[in-house]
Amino acid sequence: MSTLAAAPSTTPSRPQLPATFAEELRAKCVQEQRKIEQARPAPEPAGEISQADIASFSEHLRSSKRILALCGAGMSAASGIPTFRGSGRFWREYGGEISSMKLFSQNPSLVWQNFNYRRHRALKAEPNAAHFALAELASKKADFFTIMQNIDGLSERANHPATNLQHFHGSLFDVKCTNAACDYTETGNMTDPIVPALAQPEEGDLADPKTPMREVAPEDLPHCPECSSLLRPGVVMFGEFIPQSSFERVDEWATNGQIDLMLVIGTSSTVWPAAGYIQTARTLGARIAVFNIERPNEDVPNQRLREQDWFFQGDAAETVPKVMKEAISGL
Repeated sequence: MSTLAAAPSTTPSRPQLPATFAEELRAKCVQEQRKIEQARPAPEPAGEISQADIASFSEHLRSSKRILALCGAGMSAASGIPTFRGSGRFWREYGGEISSMKLFSQNPSLVWQNFNYRRHRALKAEPNAAHFALAELASKKADFFTIMQNIDGLSERANHPATNLQHFHGSLFDVKCTNAACDYTETGNMTDPIVPALAQPEEGDLADPKTPMREVAPEDLPHCPECSSLLRPGVVMFGEFIPQSSFERVDEWATNGQIDLMLVIGTSSTVWPAAGYIQTARTLGARIAVFNIERPNEDVPNQRLREQDWFFQGDAAETVPKVMKEAISGL
């Protein structure tokens, strides 16, 4: 009796994807997300600011002894700094990952080109009227404290007192060593470009994927003058924690007495932990004044305004100086 031989077992070979597939897919996703963001309806137009609201706010501000300010990207939008909301979230074909330590460890040249571009934009920008108004108020009020979420350095250039300014996310103009055994840091480095190899192209905008981007060798990136290790931007990147020292400094001020007024400028106050300070201020007695294009979301507890609070809708560069002018002049 003959026996049929079993057919050899064959496993279908897995199709090989092109080496560039993942990169092309990510770029396509970013392109589609850009289209979605660009199609979003614009915020509702700002109405006229009530003179009665300005008067009641001014009266309370003048009588306030302790004032806390929380400032976000909307404060610098009029200066030409992207808000990183909507289409401003993207750089070339990259989203938020361009500011992550994960990508920095994989491709420090790419991440440094992004940060050097942002440094260049910030240095070309000028502080707007909101920066100057807040800086003047901070100078005139003895017990004033600002939590700054922006990294563009515009508040310092508007002469906001450094003694009552806490950066939560670092600064574009600070650098630090990547070597854990080296504690080298540098603050206020305004050199543009930070190293010659990172100079901006003579034509085009580096944020545009159509603008050619040069290859920068690792040895041409910023390096530590003490141990020769690679330097990194002195900012809190995605996936990193805000330094404990930042919390401690804010908490030391916030818990030192009643807070009379909190200014929320150019931020939707949805990002924690900074947004949590709104609730802290309320607990300590503060009335809240919001200056923002977008109306607070009443469904989010920390955004919900109370009857005694104020909302001044519009570009912070216009609303902040307009509303504060009367109060500041009386100080």
